[in-house]
Amino acid sequence: MKRVNFLIGVLGAAVIALSVLVARIYLKEDNTEKTVVSNIAVSGQSTAEDILTPQFHKVNYSPAATDNNFVKAAERTVNTVVHIRTEIVRKGNSYYDFFGPLLEQLYGGRIEVPDNVSVGYGSGVVLSPDGYIVTNNHVVDGASKIEVTFNDKHKREAVVIGKDPSTDLALIKVEAEGLEYLTFGNSDDVHVGEWVLAVGNPFNLTSTVTAGIVSAKARNINILGDGSTIESFIQTDAAINPGNSGGALVDIDGNLIGINAAIASRTGSYEGYSFAIPSNIVRKVVEDFLQYGSLQRAYIGVAVAEITQELAEEENLDVLSGVYVMNVEDGSGAQEAGLKKGDVILSVNDITVDSHPQLVGVIGQYRPGDKVSLKVKRGKNTEIVSVVLKNKFGTEEMTKASESFYNKELGVTVQPVPDYLKAELGVNYGLKIVDVKDSVFKMRGVDENFIILSVNNMKVSNAEDLDKALKLSKNGKTRVEGVNIDGSWRTTFEFYR
Repeated sequence: MKRVNFLIGVLGAAVIALSVLVARIYLKEDNTEKTVVSNIAVSGQSTAEDILTPQFHKVNYSPAATDNNFVKAAERTVNTVVHIRTEIVRKGNSYYDFFGPLLEQLYGGRIEVPDNVSVGYGSGVVLSPDGYIVTNNHVVDGASKIEVTFNDKHKREAVVIGKDPSTDLALIKVEAEGLEYLTFGNSDDVHVGEWVLAVGNPFNLTSTVTAGIVSAKARNINILGDGSTIESFIQTDAAINPGNSGGALVDIDGNLIGINAAIASRTGSYEGYSFAIPSNIVRKVVEDFLQYGSLQRAYIGVAVAEITQELAEEENLDVLSGVYVMNVEDGSGAQEAGLKKGDVILSVNDITVDSHPQLVGVIGQYRPGDKVSLKVKRGKNTEIVSVVLKNKFGTEEMTKASESFYNKELGVTVQPVPDYLKAELGVNYGLKIVDVKDSVFKMRGVDENFIILSVNNMKVSNAEDLDKALKLSKNGKTRVEGVNIDGSWRTTFEFYR
C-alpha cells in the first residue's frame, strides 16, 4: 500500500517583486507519491452589531437541489464575496540586515533599505453593511496593504481588526455603507451529502461559483501547526482553487456555513478534496474580535483518543463511539467536574463527538466561563456531567485587548502587542506604535508598523514597564530596540532626551 505524505503550505497567486508567480510550500517527501494539503491563498439597514446578534439560520437539508436553488444561492452570495489583494513589504537583503544598525549609528538616522514587495490574492466574505469582512489569516498575514475589490468593481483599502493563526481566520474592515452581506447558517446542522456552493476568486477570476456536496465533517488535516490549533473542517468536493481562500461555502439557501481554507492535491490545484472552516467557529471568532479584541479560547482540560476496536478490547470498553479520556489536567474544568481517565465522552451539548477534531470543533464555539453538558459513559453507566470551561491559564476569565496610551517623553501612542503578533514574532512582550507625533521616532522614520521591544535593555509590555524603563536612561541617553510588525527589520538606536 502506498504511503501518502502531506505537503503543507500556502497555495495561490503570490507575485514576488510584482512579477513572479510563487507558491510558499514546505515539502516532505519519500520515494512514493506526493500530496499537497495547502492553504488556498494568494487568493436592510443594520450595522456590525448584527454580527453579535445570536441569530442562526437553520440549514434545511434537501436530498436534491434544483437549478433554481443554485441560482438563488448564487445570486444571494456573489455580491457578498470580495477579491482581496495584499502587498507584503520585506526589507533589504543580508547586507542591510547585518550592517543596517551600524550604518544608522554612523549616519545618525534610519537607513533606507530597498524593498522587496510580494503581492498576494485571496477572497473574503462581507458580514455587515458597514464593511466588516472575514477571510483567512494566511490571506492577510504580514500584509502592509490590503485592497478589497467588490463584485461591482469598486475598491476599498482595508485594515485588520483581528487575526488568529490557530483558526486561520482574520477580520478586516473597509469604510463603507449599505453593503450586501451574508448571514450565518448553523454548521452543526449541516449533513454529509448536502449540496453546497463555493464562491470566491480562483486564479484571480472574480465571482466564481462552483457546486458540490458535503463529503465529510470534522476533518483534521494537520495544516495549521501544533496541537493548540482548532481543526475541524467541513470537507467538500466543490471545486476550489488558488485564490478561493477566505471565500464562502454556502448552503442552497445562500447561508454561510463555512470559510474556504484549504485543498488536498498532488498538483497544487483542485483534485476533489476541499476544506472549509465551519461557520459556527467563524462566528465565534469574529464575535471575539469585535467584543474583546482577541480570541477567547476555552478548554475542557482532557487528552482524548479516538476509540478503535483495539483500544476497546485493551480497555474493556463496550462502545466504539465517543472519545476515550486518556488524561485529565490538574485544576481543569474537567477535573473539577469529576471526569476521570477511562471515561468515554459521547457528546457535548447533545452534539455527538467521535474524534478529537469533533471535540475541538464543538468546544471551539465556547468561551472561558461557559458551561457545557457532557454525556459520559463510565463503565456500564452513562451520566450527564456539567463542565465549566477555562482558559489556557486555568481561570474562567476573558481578556480584553488593552487600550492604547500616549507617552509624552517618546512622543508616541502605543498599545500592548496583540496575541496574534506575539505568536508571529515569537515574543511575549512589546508595545506596538499606534501613532507618532513630532519626536525622535518620526525623525528616524519609525511609523505604525514598528514594535518597541525594549527600552534601556528592559522589556516593555505596558505603561508601567515603559515608565520604569525610561527612568533607566543615563545622562539623558535612551536606547530603544524594536522590530517591524512583519519581523523583517530589527533595529536598535539611541537618542538623547
